[in-house]
Amino acid sequence: MSASLKINSALISVYHKDGLEPIVKLLDEIGVKIYSTGGTETFIKSFDIDVTPVESVTEYPSILGGRVKTLHPKVFGGILNRQSVESDQDEMQSYDIPQIDLVIVDLYPFEATVASGANEQDIIEKIDIGGISLIRAAAKNFKDTLCVSSRNDYVEILELLQSQNGEIDLETRQNFAAKAFNISSHYDTAIFNYLNRNGHVNAFKQSYTDGNTLRYGENPHQKGQFFGEFNSVFDQLHGKELSYNNLLDVDAAVNLMAEFQNEAPTFAILKHNNACGLAQRSTVAEAYKDALAGDPVSAFGGILISNTEINQETAKEIHQLFCEVVIAPSFSTEALSTLKGKKNRIILVQKQFNFKQPTVRTCLNGVLVQDKDLKTDAIEDLNCVTNKEATQEQITDLLFASKICKHTKSNTIVLAKNKQLLASGTGQTSRVDALNQAIHKAISFNFSLKDAVMASDAFFPFPDCVEIAHKAGITSVIQPGGSIKDQLSIDYCNENHLTMLMTGTRHFKH
Repeated sequence: MSASLKINSALISVYHKDGLEPIVKLLDEIGVKIYSTGGTETFIKSFDIDVTPVESVTEYPSILGGRVKTLHPKVFGGILNRQSVESDQDEMQSYDIPQIDLVIVDLYPFEATVASGANEQDIIEKIDIGGISLIRAAAKNFKDTLCVSSRNDYVEILELLQSQNGEIDLETRQNFAAKAFNISSHYDTAIFNYLNRNGHVNAFKQSYTDGNTLRYGENPHQKGQFFGEFNSVFDQLHGKELSYNNLLDVDAAVNLMAEFQNEAPTFAILKHNNACGLAQRSTVAEAYKDALAGDPVSAFGGILISNTEINQETAKEIHQLFCEVVIAPSFSTEALSTLKGKKNRIILVQKQFNFKQPTVRTCLNGVLVQDKDLKTDAIEDLNCVTNKEATQEQITDLLFASKICKHTKSNTIVLAKNKQLLASGTGQTSRVDALNQAIHKAISFNFSLKDAVMASDAFFPFPDCVEIAHKAGITSVIQPGGSIKDQLSIDYCNENHLTMLMTGTRHFKH
């Protein structure tokens, strides 16, 4: 056991007081002298526990509307002094500085205040100065001081104080110091990102304090963790713990389905981050059946997602398929009962959530950060560049295909008809390969490509793709345009009575 510290004195000043009562009662019971301020002092006194006001130590009242209470040498000297350094102890006596062994302090709820939509002045007032200074001081001096910086640690510290009769070993104090700096660094990151929301300071900072260890990473020999607030996005109603790959697929699924929010019933099936089936119909059951028809082979072990409630009719169909995850905004009682028939099937209810945030990925010895691709091609973006104009039915299918294309790995080609994904070519090194893959796949599942539409995530540098598509029966094409040889593809379309629409927006996804 490492060197122990006997807790004889404590400074307690917290914003959140829930869970504090049993701790202060125990501290009083074992004879610990308690110092406190403001509302915390009043809270502790309500239990008939003796409390020494910090003002009586500093001989200064709380000033500037409470902005300055504990920022004083007699407070910080009591926390930062080194008990093994003789000169420190001499100064403690000379200046009548009390020893402080335990600091229980939390921080003003800055992030919650920002999230509440409060005005800027209220947000600024939630930037804690005294609290974070106390935390940093106590954590720095963990060899002589114990720092408890979150109400999430109250249960643990109460058990430790009870079991060790008020003594805390060095290893535990260092662990609590690490927790404290985790909290302080996260807090500072949140403040920086709020104040730098215009991006004036060219710096990248992100912080997540909620981490879950996964069974493994992308492969069993890799360790994996997820940092984030999964429960703020989903309610998991059933099934096993999500894996690393499940999470990647779920992320791809919800971003894809966001394109069809508030539209007619739409159902998608994804595998390895790409849609292998997607359809929009008048009922969710029909949408599921036609999504599954797009590639019933790849659907095995896939991720299923709906933009509307899944009912019993749909659940019965889904139950015949082995799938990892089913996601919907809600499930009927009967549907939920049916889907729970497979004990490992993960069932997620998606909550309303804002995904407008930068995308981040590691690269070399740093990270790449970019704006999220929030652009969805719309009818007002379309520029018909061919002599033959698109019909309303073609435009509907072209925009439908474009949405899927945006969320499919590049290079990609998407083929669709009647608001159904027929096939896609994904992640190919050439656009011709992507198109050939999509055509082969569509034909292998007995789809007719006559009058189908084609979407491309980037321009055609040569007319070869439109020629291949035309010979397969495709009559309309949507692409961003922008090649110096655009006219070659346009000419081929005009000569062969195809329609081509350009959007002006590329949707690479690597």
